[in-house]
Amino acid sequence: MATAARKISARPRSEPKPSLTTPPPATFGKEEELSAYRHMLLIRRFEEKAGQLYGMRFIGGFCHLYIGQEAVVTGLKMAMRQGDQMITAYRDHGHMLAMEMSPRGVMAELTGRRSGYSRGKGGSMHMFSKEKNFYGGHGIVGAQVSLGTGLAFANRYRDNGAVSLTFFGDGAANQGQVYESFNMAALWKLPVVYVIENNRYAMGTSVARSSAETVFAHRGLSFKIPGLQVDGMDVRAVKSAGELATEWCRSGEGPIILEMLTYRYRGHSMSDPAKYRSEEEVRKVRTENDPIEQVKARLIEKKWAGEDELKAIDKEVRDIIADAAEFAQSDPEPDASELWTDVVH
Repeated sequence: MATAARKISARPRSEPKPSLTTPPPATFGKEEELSAYRHMLLIRRFEEKAGQLYGMRFIGGFCHLYIGQEAVVTGLKMAMRQGDQMITAYRDHGHMLAMEMSPRGVMAELTGRRSGYSRGKGGSMHMFSKEKNFYGGHGIVGAQVSLGTGLAFANRYRDNGAVSLTFFGDGAANQGQVYESFNMAALWKLPVVYVIENNRYAMGTSVARSSAETVFAHRGLSFKIPGLQVDGMDVRAVKSAGELATEWCRSGEGPIILEMLTYRYRGHSMSDPAKYRSEEEVRKVRTENDPIEQVKARLIEKKWAGEDELKAIDKEVRDIIADAAEFAQSDPEPDASELWTDVVH
């Protein structure tokens, strides 16, 4: 215990922090481009199907789609090592799929079925997989930030070299527990990457109307936590920044913030018509900056893949999602006795 206590000692106040700059986008070869394309497409097709099933009332409760933000979690997963953990908020289906959780299991949980990751009791916002190092899905705004900081504390205590990637949105960035977590992480030099997914709107309120400091990469400056702004629509830029950030943590420098500049195409949740922004704004982003179309264009330009090959990948992905949806709709609902399991007395 004495050794562990020394490991978690506070950083001397006089220790300078090196300055950081956002690195250039990573250089992808053919296989990396194809892998990124397939993984982002899997997330998008899954979310499109989830939206369809929600409209058909196979999915109840809240359902927050990740369409438009696929490059963020895909690029960061490419930068992770074995043993690193991920934790996020309620816009979480993409994170689950990026962490290689089964589309069948995720869709079964969305529809409240027995084979779901939380046995049908968690729904969209509360799925976990310890095996895949995915620690949720959390419905309370900002609550996962302190939990992700706790994962980093455990990593530091165990000296296992793992990094906690803790995701939250621009709205959650105004929550008090976020700054308590920043303080503790900086004091104990915890290996945590705080990923702020800035999709411009906290529910229905734009960042410009709700935040005095709109550069979220600066939110940790009073705690001496460096931050970088990253093009969250470019999977190569995300991977490059993710590699820098995880290496920063692994080298003992403490926490770091990555502000991912991204955009969600749908409303905050399936019940949100998103009338607070224009159709033209959404169309402009989709036309000029879509993360999947960027990769597709590079593959075609470099002659690494033709239209037929990319259509074949899309069909393969659609088949996987169709299978997951069919499985979820036919899987039995949990038995009533499940109400008494997983309850802490």
